Amino acid sequence: MIAEKYINPFTDFGFKKIFGEEANKDLLIDFLNELLADKGKIIDLTYLKSEQLGATDLDRKAIFDLYCENEKGEKFIVEMQRAKQDYFKDRSLYYATFPIQEQAQKGAWDYKLNAVYSVAIMDFIFDDDKENKTKFLHDIRLIDKESQKEFYSKLRFIYLEIKKFDKSLEEIETHFDKWLYVLKNLVKINEIPSKLQERVFKKLFQIAEIAHFDQKQLQSYRDSEKNYLDFTASLDSSFRDGKQEGKIEIAKNAILEGANNIFISKITGLSIEQIEILREETK
Repeated sequence: MIAEKYINPFTDFGFKKIFGEEANKDLLIDFLNELLADKGKIIDLTYLKSEQLGATDLDRKAIFDLYCENEKGEKFIVEMQRAKQDYFKDRSLYYATFPIQEQAQKGAWDYKLNAVYSVAIMDFIFDDDKENKTKFLHDIRLIDKESQKEFYSKLRFIYLEIKKFDKSLEEIETHFDKWLYVLKNLVKINEIPSKLQERVFKKLFQIAEIAHFDQKQLQSYRDSEKNYLDFTASLDSSFRDGKQEGKIEIAKNAILEGANNIFISKITGLSIEQIEILREETK
């Protein structure tokens, strides 16, 4: 098996290496300018403290993957979301309140706020949108329901379902396509394709090449990679367990409805022996 040449951007180390280092912030600026192409170009970014504290010691804090501010004072939360979690959208909204509240000023203040953009690069698919296999970018804003006009332009949530991006190398056309292709396929690439021979991507491949790491960086990446693989394996196991539990529940309901073993086996994939045991349990 050939070892990978480039880092996995979905590891904590890989994500921070590409997007979170001062020397490489031009990569993040380029990516955000593509993702938020309609808002006007970002010229510069300043990385801010990622740990956000509540108003008191008793309040819950928030820790962002990346938190930065552009030259206009607009705030950007950028996170790599590796797995589904309960109330993920609620969490996104809660996190966005921190850069809003920190803009409060003492004394006379007219409540004018700078914009807040919350960006989630997701390594999973929304359950409530999984049937729409082509929509991978969700740009969420406050709008008036009746007129469909934007009510407030200074709060946006961008969700990017990387797994849904399915263009091949031959099919990618735009600069944004290229970003999505690289994020999804970086760990599989061994030679830089001709379509990606642009300055920003040449730099990305250079900093992402594992052979360039010193021993400390290599160890940090391997630790981060192991955490990612362990986490992924745990999710897969949970999915399999959940799927098995679902089959058992269907089988029990079918038994109570009087279905025979052969029919139940066909619809669940369970063996006749497993179904007989369930019959005993449901008596």
